[in-house]
Amino acid sequence: MNNMPVVAGAVIAFGITALTGFWLIPILRRLKYGQTILEIGPKWHMKKQGIPTMGGLMFIAGITVATFVGFFMLAGDPRFVFGSSVREGMGVILGLVMALAYGMVGFVDDYIKVVKKRNMGLSAKQKMVMQTFIAVLYMSGLWLAGDRSTIVFVPFMGQWDMGLIYYPLAILGIVYLVNVVNLTDGLDGLCSSVTFVSAIGFLGIATIFTAQGMAMFAAALAGGCLGFLIWNFHPAKVFMGDTGSLFLGGVIVALAFGLGIPIFLLLLGIIYIVEGLSVMLQMGWFKLTKRRYGEGRRIFKMSPIHHHYEMIGWSEGKVVAVFSVIQVVGSVAAVVAATRI
Repeated sequence: MNNMPVVAGAVIAFGITALTGFWLIPILRRLKYGQTILEIGPKWHMKKQGIPTMGGLMFIAGITVATFVGFFMLAGDPRFVFGSSVREGMGVILGLVMALAYGMVGFVDDYIKVVKKRNMGLSAKQKMVMQTFIAVLYMSGLWLAGDRSTIVFVPFMGQWDMGLIYYPLAILGIVYLVNVVNLTDGLDGLCSSVTFVSAIGFLGIATIFTAQGMAMFAAALAGGCLGFLIWNFHPAKVFMGDTGSLFLGGVIVALAFGLGIPIFLLLLGIIYIVEGLSVMLQMGWFKLTKRRYGEGRRIFKMSPIHHHYEMIGWSEGKVVAVFSVIQVVGSVAAVVAATRI
């Protein structure tokens, strides 16, 4: 496998993302595109009020440029242009377009919050309709590109042909994953750290599968996240906003489907899934106990679960470190499982 596009993808994404911060962050400050901290959150987060948001534009630029450069480097390989890798190349392009579309939804949401001063941004219904539409277009694009397999690989359990139910479940899964990646963006460096680890896992699996295009895409994601962490580590100088987190969710999903391992997101996205489940459990238990006892009760002190650990005294750095280690375990397990396919 030609490693040059992979290395170029990582280096270009890192460099553009990191350097863009010197230019973009002052602009965001001048425009007063600052984060609005909700009063329902941890009280000590109020000191983050006004820190620039929409910083996800930094790694969106880095990953996009890196992906196109890497793609054209791969285009010199006849196998990638005319051979069995054509479908993979389409998967990279369709995946990037999907991620950019999700990033646009996030940008509109951030713009309404920050510029229009409407704290909740787009309504839940508006976001769900747009996100579902993007997922449908993405799956339709894969189908038209020739990726019509309904077989999924279950880690350590083998193959399972899901038949036609694969498509509606895939669309629901895409929307869920994109949103839980968004939920993970709640602490300085958390989403970017976890996503960096997940990207390395995808890179390992793409290497095992000798999928050059997806390896390059995963490397670009890793480089972009690492470049953003320079500005996003605690204390953060910029937040990615929904602009960035929804884009990252799109890339994660694109890598999983592009490699044909969507079920592996149970491992490669373990932190995202736990974050999402914590919100669902909290809301469900609150509604159930309110209906039964007349007073809503909570499982966690606050959800998503990273806030629960903050509330019991963990520092942001400790939460990020522990969650990243858990993601390392999940990613290693996914790579090991991939060697048995």
